Amino acid sequence: MYFQKTFLTLLTLTVSGMVLAQADYHRMQFEIDIDKPADEVWSKVGGYCDISDWAGMECEITQGDGGLGTVRVINGSIVEPLVGQTELSYGYSQPAVEGEHYDLYHGYMEARPVTDSTSKMIYTVMWDRSHEDEATFQSNVERRTNLFRGGLQKMKEIAESQ
Repeated sequence: MYFQKTFLTLLTLTVSGMVLAQADYHRMQFEIDIDKPADEVWSKVGGYCDISDWAGMECEITQGDGGLGTVRVINGSIVEPLVGQTELSYGYSQPAVEGEHYDLYHGYMEARPVTDSTSKMIYTVMWDRSHEDEATFQSNVERRTNLFRGGLQKMKEIAESQ
């Protein structure tokens, strides 16, 4: 009986330790100044599937009406529920996928007023990188840097046109 109790206790502690591995959250923030008012910028690039215009990604709304709880699917496979929203911003997450490490990936995009006629687009992403080796982490940082810097430049072009 003692052996069984001890074994179960050790097993529980081992499993708990695996589940509660120390997270290592990484945040990246990108921004660009735009010579248009924030509400005008947001009307041109702030739709939940406007990512297809400024990042060249295929986007489909699979659930919802554009408000909280709306789900978009990027490039046919990346599921992103809308989890936060204001008049000039939105935040999204990527849900856990069975059998894969859940990295708690979240993104946040905002058109922030600077003056009556200028604004700043800000894009922030964060994820738990604890499961990534250094090469994978650096690759993810480089890929996301290219994606979001290029995306912000395209948003600026779209917003300042006309």
